[in-house]
Amino acid sequence: MSSPLRIVFAGTPEFAASSLAALLHYDCQLVGVYTQPDRPAGRGQKLTPSPVKQLALEHGLEVFQPLNFKSDEALQTLTELQPDLMIVAAYGLLLPQSVLDLPRLGCINVHASLLPRWRGAAPIHRALLAGDSETGITIMQMALGLDTGDMLYKKSLAIHTDDTAGSLHDRLATLGAEALLESLPLLEQGKLTPEVQDDNLSCYAAKLLKEEGRLDWTRPAADLARQIRGLNPWPVAFCYLNEQPLRIWTAEAVSGSTEATPGTLVALHQKQALDIATGDGILRLTQVQLPGKRALPVSALLNGQHPFTPGLRLDLCQTPA
Repeated sequence: MSSPLRIVFAGTPEFAASSLAALLHYDCQLVGVYTQPDRPAGRGQKLTPSPVKQLALEHGLEVFQPLNFKSDEALQTLTELQPDLMIVAAYGLLLPQSVLDLPRLGCINVHASLLPRWRGAAPIHRALLAGDSETGITIMQMALGLDTGDMLYKKSLAIHTDDTAGSLHDRLATLGAEALLESLPLLEQGKLTPEVQDDNLSCYAAKLLKEEGRLDWTRPAADLARQIRGLNPWPVAFCYLNEQPLRIWTAEAVSGSTEATPGTLVALHQKQALDIATGDGILRLTQVQLPGKRALPVSALLNGQHPFTPGLRLDLCQTPA
């Protein structure tokens, strides 16, 4: 009987922690966990370990946090772990060929899209922003290119009409862990058939920029609602109220028409929401965040003192700080 696989895991955020948590229940030897160096976080900018590091330490796993794999020392450390397989999920570091070639079974990646669609850093957000009806997880053999390796295993899920980037992230993290546990026995048994990606079907999921949150009220309400969902919880869509940023956390496109200029508040809907004119249809804002305040349901804002009266213009008139 063969001994359990010696696995090195490499990942950083919550998405990756879900896959590591699943591996804890798999018959293998987790000989090392790689993650990004601790980063300043919160108002105090205190050095904070990644979710993957926290989980690894809770279970007594050895953690490594190299800045990169360019040094002989970093490569030697990995070599000494004698991994049969390296599993990567949202690690955040590019792996050189010397690392890809080191494990007996190579390196596999848990990627949050149905490749070759949405290669790159932000596949979850890009799928939502593009209006995709489904997405999923691809387990792929890693190569030097950006998410270009052969596909080994896929699981798909439908994107719900009320999904935010946050909710879709959580469902995909769970799906990624499931796909990993389902594919590993097949990989060990040599039962996975690598499928070459069709570059003609690929598209790139560029990293999100804060300025992508700016709302252009001349666009259709349905597009704006999708933008808001795709940028929740980061960087969050926004417009301007009296030259101050107003962040929009949740909204929905509703049927109806108005002659009002796009960006105009046309109604306080049942004292529960703000109806805004757009280039096509009405966008109903249900949760917003005033400058220097926390996000609140519009219904709560309208029950107290507030600046919202019909005819108010929410114009994009500044560049964000």
